[in-house]
Amino acid sequence: MATYDTVIRNGQVADGTGKKLFAADVALKGDRIAAVEAPGSLKGNNEIDAQGKVVAPGFIDVHTHDDTALIDNPTMAMKASQGVTTVVCGNCGASAAPYIRDDYGHFLSLIVKRVENVSKTFAEFAAKVEVAKPAINGAFLIGHSTLRMNAMGDDLARQATAAEIGVMRDLLDQSLEQGAIGMSSGLFYPPAMAASTDEVAEIAKPLGKWGGVYTAHMRDEGDDVLKSMDETFEIGRRAGAEVIVSHHKCSGRTNFGRMKETLPKFTEAMKQQQIAFDVYPYVAGSTILRKEMLDRADKVLISWSDTVKGVSGRDLKDIAQEMGCSIYEAADRLQPAGAIYFMMDEKDVQAAMSHPGAMIGSDGIPFDTHPHPRLWGTFPRVLGHYSRDLKLFPLEDAVRRMTSYSAQRFHLTKRGEVKPGFYADICIFDPATVIDTATFEKPISAAKGIDTVLCNGEIVWRDGKPGAGRAGRALKRQDLQAEAKASA
Repeated sequence: MATYDTVIRNGQVADGTGKKLFAADVALKGDRIAAVEAPGSLKGNNEIDAQGKVVAPGFIDVHTHDDTALIDNPTMAMKASQGVTTVVCGNCGASAAPYIRDDYGHFLSLIVKRVENVSKTFAEFAAKVEVAKPAINGAFLIGHSTLRMNAMGDDLARQATAAEIGVMRDLLDQSLEQGAIGMSSGLFYPPAMAASTDEVAEIAKPLGKWGGVYTAHMRDEGDDVLKSMDETFEIGRRAGAEVIVSHHKCSGRTNFGRMKETLPKFTEAMKQQQIAFDVYPYVAGSTILRKEMLDRADKVLISWSDTVKGVSGRDLKDIAQEMGCSIYEAADRLQPAGAIYFMMDEKDVQAAMSHPGAMIGSDGIPFDTHPHPRLWGTFPRVLGHYSRDLKLFPLEDAVRRMTSYSAQRFHLTKRGEVKPGFYADICIFDPATVIDTATFEKPISAAKGIDTVLCNGEIVWRDGKPGAGRAGRALKRQDLQAEAKASA
């Protein structure tokens, strides 16, 4: 009688650690990897033939805005189709909980399209995710801007008072106790621009108590990028928390080439405290439409507009010409809206991706009408374009940056490796053909070469379409820490 539920055979294993590919059978039982043994040595009730394929851990997308997409779109095809089995949500200061208001406004519209998906407590939100039975796992940060909106209402263009800081700190403390894995900030965005370094550091203090991480969309990724790095590192030190810098970039043509300054600064700072950063493999970013960003970008595409229909995917200059006005006035008329900004240098992107401290995060925005192609293409693009075609780093290292390294930095225990006892999050892909197909013109397009994806032992993507697996979980801090303690 077969010992295992499923055996993946005839594949080459990239185990997530960076170790060279090796031939092995991988056996799954329930939601775990049960054995990794010599080829032909294991038997299962079901077998997956991975001949010519690589068997890797499921990819961990460390920078997403998938908070409520896990509820509204539980098959999560845009991520499962890339081999992603875990998404880290609540980035850039925006989270769907804890949120006590009845409206969510322009900023939170990045991540929320139905007000019933926001929740007064993190526990309530995590329960909504689990009731939705998503195909993949979610781990959740608490947004500093969300905390500000709770404590300060719409009066956000000022520093918080001591009493308001206390309210925010208590909400973060409660959320971490209930299972959130850390706090994010977005000091670049209007809801948090007025916040001082002291404010963020004071609110973040529960991170040290609970072992949470601090992720930062820094105050400035352009002219003042070095100053912003210093501020981010200081907040992490004062909170006693590990630091992750979000989507590291040098933004705007005047800052092209400045990775020569920022990357050595990261290297030095990493000697003093726990710091890492994530990168997406594109020269364009995407967020809400903001007039002050227009001059920094070489080109701006509109990703959505609630006011003017039929503009998604179009160049703002062309829209403005049709309207008979400036791009700035056109931006006003389109609001609320989102945009894609071409504002980075390809050499800088490659330098950042190659740094030892770099992880991969898509930063895709799931509800955009015409999203940035990173929503569907990030991870296959790293494997196919950057690793295989440009040889920026070996395949094994590409996999490491998207699996075990990410799991370690976010303390996602027992994820990110093909190893007995770890969760059965698996991506089987063809190293010769894997590539992104999503483009800026046609962004909603599944990658090629992703054969089979399993999350917690259940198939979530196969033969170019979603599988029936719906075993994704809300990965809670206390469960992750308990598992780490048990296996220590």
